[in-house]
Amino acid sequence: MRYLLLVFIVFFISCSETKDISHLQIFKYNEISGINSLDPAFAKDLASVWATSQLFNGLVQLDSNLIVQPSIAKSWTISSDKLEYEFLLKDNVFFHNSEKSNLDVGRKVSAYDFEYSFSRLLDDNIASPGRWVMSNVKGFNAINDSVFLIKLKSPFPAFLGLLTMQYCSVVPKEIVEATDFHSNPIGTGPFKFQLWQKGEKLIFRKNTNYFESHNGEKLPFLDGISISFLRDKQAAFLQFILGNLDFLSGIDASYKDEILTKDGSLNEKYINKINLSKQNYLNTEYLGFYSKDTLSPIKNLKIRQAINYGFDRQKMLKFLRNNIGSPAVNGFIPKGMPSFSENVIGFNYDNEKSKQLISEVKEMNNGILDPVVLSTNASYLDLCEYIQNELGKNGLEIEINVNPPSTHRQMVATSKLSFFRASWIADYPDGENYLSLFYSKNHSPNGPNYTHFNNKDFDRLYELSLSETIDSTRFNYYNQMDRIIIENAQIVPLYYDNVLRFTQKNINGLSNYPNNMLNLKRVKKLLVNP
Repeated sequence: MRYLLLVFIVFFISCSETKDISHLQIFKYNEISGINSLDPAFAKDLASVWATSQLFNGLVQLDSNLIVQPSIAKSWTISSDKLEYEFLLKDNVFFHNSEKSNLDVGRKVSAYDFEYSFSRLLDDNIASPGRWVMSNVKGFNAINDSVFLIKLKSPFPAFLGLLTMQYCSVVPKEIVEATDFHSNPIGTGPFKFQLWQKGEKLIFRKNTNYFESHNGEKLPFLDGISISFLRDKQAAFLQFILGNLDFLSGIDASYKDEILTKDGSLNEKYINKINLSKQNYLNTEYLGFYSKDTLSPIKNLKIRQAINYGFDRQKMLKFLRNNIGSPAVNGFIPKGMPSFSENVIGFNYDNEKSKQLISEVKEMNNGILDPVVLSTNASYLDLCEYIQNELGKNGLEIEINVNPPSTHRQMVATSKLSFFRASWIADYPDGENYLSLFYSKNHSPNGPNYTHFNNKDFDRLYELSLSETIDSTRFNYYNQMDRIIIENAQIVPLYYDNVLRFTQKNINGLSNYPNNMLNLKRVKKLLVNP
C-alpha cells in the first residue's frame, strides 16, 4: 500500500505545473470514465455534461430544486396554444476570449448564435446524439439580435426542461467552423478552456467576464478547475483521502465499506476529515418484464406480483448498498422528481403473499413451474443474487444470466431479454421522461419502451398529459399512469437512487442537484483547511 501511495504522489507531482499556484482557488476532481469531446453537441454522458457545463450556457438553466431559471435568456413568453416560445436575451453575455485564435471571439452573443447552434444539432454531417431534443420542434429563428423564437409541432410542457440540457448550449459559428472545436472549445460559461492533455489532465480557468453574480459578487469564485483522469476507482479514492482531490462523487464497492457504515453514514475516522452529502437522485433502478414473452412464467401477472412482493428492499439496500437510496415502494417516478407521489402505492415486502401467488400458479400448472431467467451485468449481480435467493425460498427458481455491460444495454434497448435489470436516469426534470417508457408508440428499438407495455388507459392519460400545462393536473395524470404500471406489475422497482458527494472540509457552496449536475460557479475553496 505504501508503494502505491508513493507512486500516486510522484505521478501528481510530475504532472503539476511548475509555476506557483498555491494562492489560487483551484478545484480538483477526477474523471474516471474519461472525456472524448468538449463540444456540447456531444455531451451525452455525465463526464462530458459536467465538463461542458463549466464552459457553456443555454437559454435557460435549472436550480437545485429543478426549477427552470433564466440563463442567457432574460425572460420568455409562451403562446396561448403552447406552441411558440419567444426568448428575450440578456445584453451582457459574451463569448470567451482566446489567445489561440484571431477570430471574432469575445463578442456579444446574439439570437443568431442560437439559430446556428440549434441548426447544428440537426445537421446530418454533425451527427449529434442530442438531435432528439429537437424532435418536437417545428422551427426556430432569430427575430433580431435579442429575440429568439421556437415553434413546436405539438404542446409539450416539459420543453423548457429539455432546453436546460447541454446539447442546447450556444456556440460561436466562426470558431466551430475554423477549429477543432472538440478540443478547443469557446463558450460563454463561468470558466474557459486552458489546457487538455488527453488522458492526463484538463484545465479550465476563471472567466473574468462572466455575466452572472451571486449576492452582489461576480461569479465564479474559483480561479480554476483541474480534472485528472485516473481510471482506477480505488486510486482516485486514495487521492481524495490524501487531500489531492477536492471532490469525490458516488461510491464503489472497492472502498464502500471503508468510508461508509452499513447505515450509510461516514465511518467515524473520516467525520472530522471530509464532508458527506446525500440527495435524492433522478434514477430508478428496476427489473423489467418483456410483455410479449408467452413462454416464460413471467407472462403470468401473479408471478410478476410474487417477485415484487418476495424480497425486502430495505434490507437489500442496507446490506448491499450501505443504505444508499430509498426502497422503491411507490411507482416508477423516483423521489426527487417534482411529480413523485407517496399516494402511488407500490409493493412492500410481503413474503407470505409472494409464496401464496407462486403456489397458486403452480397448482394451475400441475405443480410445475419453469425457472425464470434474469439478465444483468456484473455490477448488479449481488442485487440479482439476493432476489434469486429470496424468491427461491418461496418456490420460484430464478436463473441469472450475466452479460457484458455494452451487450446488456444493447439487448435491453432492442427488447431481446424477457426479464432484465435496468435503470432510468432522467434526461430532463419531468415525470413524462419516465412514463414515456410505457407509451405504446415508443416501442423499442425506435423508442424507450423496452418492455413493449401496451395499455389503452395509460396511452390516453399520457396523451392528455402532453397538452396539460397546469402542473397539478399534469402530475395527477402522471400518478394515474404510475398506478397502472404497478397494477400490471410490468416492472419490479428496486430503489430510488441517491447522489453521494464527498468533499474536503475547505470546500463551500457545492450544491447537490437531483439530476447530479456539477455546478461549480458558486463554489469557494478556503486556502487553508479549518
